[in-house]
Amino acid sequence: MTRFLFWTLGILAVLAVALFLALRLSPWPTVMVIQYVFGKGDAASEARLVKHVPPGIVTRADIPYGTGPTEIFDLNLPPGASEPLPAIVWVHGGAWIAGSKAGVANYLKVLAGYGYATIGVEYSTGYGTTYPTPVRQVNAALGHVATHAAELGIDPERIILAGDSAGAQLAAQVANIITDPAYAGQVGIEPLLPQHQLRGVILVSGAYDMQAATVPGGDMSWFVNTVLWAYSGVKDFVEDKQFTLASVAHYVTANFPPAYITSGNGDPLAPQAERLAASLSGMGVPVSSLFYPADHEPALPHEYQFNLDTPEGQQSLDQMLTFIAAHTLP
Repeated sequence: MTRFLFWTLGILAVLAVALFLALRLSPWPTVMVIQYVFGKGDAASEARLVKHVPPGIVTRADIPYGTGPTEIFDLNLPPGASEPLPAIVWVHGGAWIAGSKAGVANYLKVLAGYGYATIGVEYSTGYGTTYPTPVRQVNAALGHVATHAAELGIDPERIILAGDSAGAQLAAQVANIITDPAYAGQVGIEPLLPQHQLRGVILVSGAYDMQAATVPGGDMSWFVNTVLWAYSGVKDFVEDKQFTLASVAHYVTANFPPAYITSGNGDPLAPQAERLAASLSGMGVPVSSLFYPADHEPALPHEYQFNLDTPEGQQSLDQMLTFIAAHTLP
């Protein structure tokens, strides 16, 4: 009995040491837990949106834009669509290491009901995927959409690029690549969508300054440090010269497209969104923003806009639709 107890304690000690080393040497054990939690959150959000989806939406799922297994997108069209429509190309969130287009599927069907083609882009996440692979994939998806616009029922001259959370950062970075040749050269990605075809960007609950994670009391936390370690592939990502380019807030110019930017007052990333909106406005970029006072009740969480059962979620949708209509005129 004593020998068995010693063996058990020894095994537990070895496992504890192995877990400790795994957490110190790799972010992925923690990331696996984050991925599970995010999946549950996406499912709950989608379930709430079911009743808001209008009838008759036509969906084509898993259209390939590349050769990789995750290089696919979903296309939603309103019922009876016969003319090429303005397109909203949406990049899902998930902290760069999780999430999927399924997590925004119903929200995009809601948007399609207002007379738009909506596209939910899938891209690579998880173990083995590092920056800038998702950036390249979103760029490739835009190029595919523009090239195959006729068969997709899309007007290639009226494209809005959108994203939530990490997807907002990806959308902002790709928009900057499209509109700033010098920045595109630094990143090493050639834009596949001409600048005049990108009419605007929608950025909701996004992160735009990766370095803020290391500032004591800053906008980000250990959580973002963990996921950025995984996404960048570098533990000290702040010192990685190539990854600093992902902090798109430091590189935007007056050529950045018109933008709709929002975050909830309970979102720890809200200060970044507010700074980006102010910076773009100061450069003369047309910006439509929606932010709430710090004492707004109830405090609006990260990605509050997906909850259309709240007046704030509906307000964000209404302002978003106003922005889209204004910037997709023929």
